[in-house]
Amino acid sequence: MTKQLKTIKIIHLAISLGVILAYIILGDKTYFTNFETPKVNSDSFIFMTIPLAAYFIANFLYKSQIKKNDKTLSLDRKFAIYHTATIMRLAVLEGGAFLILILKPELILFGILIILYIIFIRPTEDQFKRDFNIR
Repeated sequence: MTKQLKTIKIIHLAISLGVILAYIILGDKTYFTNFETPKVNSDSFIFMTIPLAAYFIANFLYKSQIKKNDKTLSLDRKFAIYHTATIMRLAVLEGGAFLILILKPELILFGILIILYIIFIRPTEDQFKRDFNIR
């Protein structure tokens, strides 16, 4: 079981490090060095919904893939469903983080929240067992 999880853990690590490096290289660090809070207006409100939309869409896609689980499926097929669901979730979150970075870099804090969530949802054996009701 650990061999199948190793692949998805490497993909998770690559996506996490890729987004972090993009934020380090392309991010506007002046908002952190001066501790400036971004000015919120009606234009920036639309961009503030990107993290929420990414969160809800990513989790919806993940759960809809996990629901394709059938008790009669083999463990390898369940891992394939888990890999697909996890990659879909990470891709949506990564897209949301990049959208914020490219379109509205002064709202970098919201992108960092997405990055923290990406790190938080690290795939584990316990999560796999919990999602597929394996004991």
